[in-house]
Amino acid sequence: MNVRRVLRGRGAVAAAAVAVALSVGGCSQVVPGSPQPVGGSQPVNTRLDKLLRECMILSEEQIGKAVGEGVTVSESFFGAVCMWDLIGAPGGNGMATLNWYENGTLSNEKQTNNKLGYETTNITIQSSLALQIRRPKDPDSCGVTASAPDNGVIGWWINYRPGSAHPDPCDAAKKLMEMTLNLAR
Repeated sequence: MNVRRVLRGRGAVAAAAVAVALSVGGCSQVVPGSPQPVGGSQPVNTRLDKLLRECMILSEEQIGKAVGEGVTVSESFFGAVCMWDLIGAPGGNGMATLNWYENGTLSNEKQTNNKLGYETTNITIQSSLALQIRRPKDPDSCGVTASAPDNGVIGWWINYRPGSAHPDPCDAAKKLMEMTLNLAR
């Protein structure tokens, strides 16, 4: 192996790295002012700051207790929505899903559900208007959506194994929503 060739190769890599750093650094600029959240002139409810980490808003133990005695909960997917497997749920296994749409509204949710052919019913949770959502001919799932105390809408869905004997999935979805909204009080 030729030492000069290795050193020359390393020099080319170093020169390329310096060129990239200089070109990237030259494109930056300082913007005056201080950062504000969307709707920055409105006060921010910091008691629900965990919504920035929405998948951690309730613990797995809290989710399990809301669904039923002896239910084990395990993280299934955390991304655009948060999903948990419900093991040992009444009537068989199931899934809990949480969504939070920062710029969503109950009106938009209701319109979307109606377009999908879902049955949407107005309900009250924590003295606030919420929506209970059911898919047509699907007694194994139910969702509840409410306005988030800060911004947007929060939704919980419970899906039990199709055809299993289980309690009304809306009961668990409502309990999860109550627990979530209680964090803002």
